[in-house]
Amino acid sequence: MSEEGEARDVNETRSADMDGLPVEVIGNILSHLAAARDVVIASATCRKWREAVRRHLHTLCFSSVDWPGYRDHPPEELEVLITQTIMQTSSLEDLSICLGHTIIFSAAPVVAWLMYTRESLRILNYMIQTKSNVNVLERCGKQRLESLVLGYTTIAHIDPVSNKFPVLRSLTLSRVTITAVSLNLLLSACPKLESLSLCHTDVGLTDPSTVLDLCSPSLRAFALEELGIDSIVLEADKLESLYLKDCRFELFELVSKGSLRALKIDDVSMNTLELGESTDLLEVVDVKDFNIQWTKFYDVISKASKLRNLRLWGLTIEGDDENMDLETIALSFPKLQRLALNYDLVDGVIHQALRGTHLLERVVWLELGATVINELFAECIGGVLERCPALEKLVVHGHISEAIGRDDYQMIARFTTCLVKLMRRYTHVDIDFEYR
Repeated sequence: MSEEGEARDVNETRSADMDGLPVEVIGNILSHLAAARDVVIASATCRKWREAVRRHLHTLCFSSVDWPGYRDHPPEELEVLITQTIMQTSSLEDLSICLGHTIIFSAAPVVAWLMYTRESLRILNYMIQTKSNVNVLERCGKQRLESLVLGYTTIAHIDPVSNKFPVLRSLTLSRVTITAVSLNLLLSACPKLESLSLCHTDVGLTDPSTVLDLCSPSLRAFALEELGIDSIVLEADKLESLYLKDCRFELFELVSKGSLRALKIDDVSMNTLELGESTDLLEVVDVKDFNIQWTKFYDVISKASKLRNLRLWGLTIEGDDENMDLETIALSFPKLQRLALNYDLVDGVIHQALRGTHLLERVVWLELGATVINELFAECIGGVLERCPALEKLVVHGHISEAIGRDDYQMIARFTTCLVKLMRRYTHVDIDFEYR
């Protein structure tokens, strides 16, 4: 048989296999595609695939990330396109409409999308802007919704009686305007909420200096990004993960029963951080560009004897820094396995950082960075390596200026020579370099 004949037989066999698939299986396959444009194209294959979309499609996503071409169409055309696509389905469980704030829709078709899918929807990602505000909480189905992402909208009022979300476990508010009272009412309406994210959220307070009090007994993960409030008190007895990013606080206080396991802080300035008795179970502390007095921060995490992962990167030291050394880290966190430290190499830093003799016996992964690349940094690396007998992986971070001169090249050459000597001593350690 010729190659063309064999290829034709293979294609016919595959076509027959696809034709033999139940419509439920085809619907599941199309649900994995998710992107609305791909689903529409695939549904044009035959009548059976159109039936699969109508009766068994569970996931549908309209996103400019999947297809930038959405931006090339006027809102009126997109409203018709989205309406036709959604109305061809009958059992959507996961709907994403994430087209940003540059495309502004009319309220009526958006309300129609929410009302049509409310009985079956379990997951809703709503990141669009409308000409007049749409009360998404009122329009979407409350009894089955498990995950909700809201963006570019205003939540003006929460009715604690009618707005109940009995199975909602994940809530994200991004670029949403809401009052502090409404936010707490919303949290109280979600008795099983486990994850809450507030990103660029405008939380209105009667007085900017007023403390924002939040309460959610079921919450396990809490994330804040760029929230313009001076003081926050979070009451969450079961909280396990806390993530703060791009915030400026006078006070952040967590009231919990000691379940916190992960603390991540990125580009935050803070006067007072109070975690109470919540740090005993901490396993991960990841700090980057954090402006706080070191002694205050050390007091917060010093009881985390079960800590396994510690990153102190770009920590701004204010006042007495006598506790920021390997000796203190080794004694305070005996179970540490991954350690990342970034140094500002000024006079006395190496002596301060390397003082003491206790080993980091369980550390297998080490990352070291410095503000400059020089022989002092190489000395620092060598000193830390001596304290990590079980080390398997070392990552060296450095910064190279674009305006590099002859002296800089010579310094880098001397630094490289020092590291080559170290690598010959520690042949069992895998070393990577990341320069920027």
